Amino acid sequence: MVAERAGAPRRGAPTASRTTQADWEGFELLPQLLEMRPLRFAYAGGLVASILTGYKLLSLRRGRLSQEEYQDRLSSYHTRSARQIYDGVVRLQGLMIKIGQTIGSRPDTFPEEYVRVLSRLQDQVPPRSWQSMRPHIERQLGRPIEDVFLEFNTEPVAAASLAQVYKARLKDGRQVAVKVVYPNIERLVDTDLKLLRAVIWLESRLLYSFPLEPAFQELAANIPLEVDMLHEACSMERIASLLADRPEIVIPSVVWEYTSDRVLTMEYIDGIKVTDLERGIREGLDIKKLSRLVVEVYVELMLKHGHFHADPHPGNLFALPSDRLAIVDFGLTKRLSPQFLTAFKKMIRCIFTHDDEGVVEAMEEAGFRLKQGGGDGFRATAEFFRSMTNPSTYRNRELMDAANEAWVKGLKPNPMMEMPGEIILPMRVFGLILGLGFTTGLEVDVARIVLQYATEPSTEEALATG
Repeated sequence: MVAERAGAPRRGAPTASRTTQADWEGFELLPQLLEMRPLRFAYAGGLVASILTGYKLLSLRRGRLSQEEYQDRLSSYHTRSARQIYDGVVRLQGLMIKIGQTIGSRPDTFPEEYVRVLSRLQDQVPPRSWQSMRPHIERQLGRPIEDVFLEFNTEPVAAASLAQVYKARLKDGRQVAVKVVYPNIERLVDTDLKLLRAVIWLESRLLYSFPLEPAFQELAANIPLEVDMLHEACSMERIASLLADRPEIVIPSVVWEYTSDRVLTMEYIDGIKVTDLERGIREGLDIKKLSRLVVEVYVELMLKHGHFHADPHPGNLFALPSDRLAIVDFGLTKRLSPQFLTAFKKMIRCIFTHDDEGVVEAMEEAGFRLKQGGGDGFRATAEFFRSMTNPSTYRNRELMDAANEAWVKGLKPNPMMEMPGEIILPMRVFGLILGLGFTTGLEVDVARIVLQYATEPSTEEALATG
């Protein structure tokens, strides 16, 4: 039985903007038009230019406003800009939604107004219509939906940047989640990568801050894998095997007979979003224990196994009864090279034992380079990471801003010119974990956990070459 959708979202449901399911279906031609590269470039560029111009105008008026008036206007403009970005990325779809999700997951970096609006992209992206998705699903399965599923709810339980997920029941009674990559997403991904490359090129000539080309290369290598459901299924099973001795970690099992290039059928997980603290407390969960578990598992995967899930935003982490943690969405995973893993662990050990000379040596071994050589910029980097992993810092916005300002100031006389691409996803993971700590307000001794795993040996498989 295919359960038909009830229609648009419930009236009164919270939204980040005026965009609703009905609106989405009403302007379904707009995303198709915005898949055209010139229009896509123009739309994204116009949005960014408009927002930046507004900030510039506000800064010019600052001298005529009291501090209180300026802060009120700045907060209002943050909110308005965040809503513009929300509407823009929803229309653009593709990788633009992923960028919005990243902003919404980083309260340690972006204004709270941006986080409040854009965090809804983690699980409130307007879905594609059933009319467009059903033929695509049936082509991938090679048969009608009714031949595979006893029940199939046509209202997605989640919609994201590259795919959306449905709840269904197989003929044998198993409840499953069916993840479906959007039709023609490969073309959109290719266009967005070219758009991001153009932005990076412009930034390198006008606003240079850090070498972003390695970040682009890492993204370009990994994003195409995110739309390969066979690759994701293999990654799920591989990460599950690495955590087999941790019964408190749950990773959905794959239903291989109904999995293809663009459709992944897996065990359905019904949990509580890790940032839903009130519900977790009502259900009797140990929130502090779960927060610590998140950090421990990700650091273990990264530093012990050298192979990790690289997308720990709150929409992919769920609390389960008995203080267990479920991890979903394995489209973005990373296996570190043995050479980088060794240098990275050395860098971490030196950072957290205050061996700043060792930090300089380890960062050079990892592939970092400063414009004029020397080590002051590396020592500033070490101090930045020590500050950011201190609970008293990542729970306090002013202290985080001060740490970031000190880091930028330390690098300014001798900027970083080279950065290893392999650092990008580990830094993304640490950033999202710290953002989670900021959101929940819970204290986790990240530095102690990281130093422990950086000191212990990695597995033979993690260090094997070839």
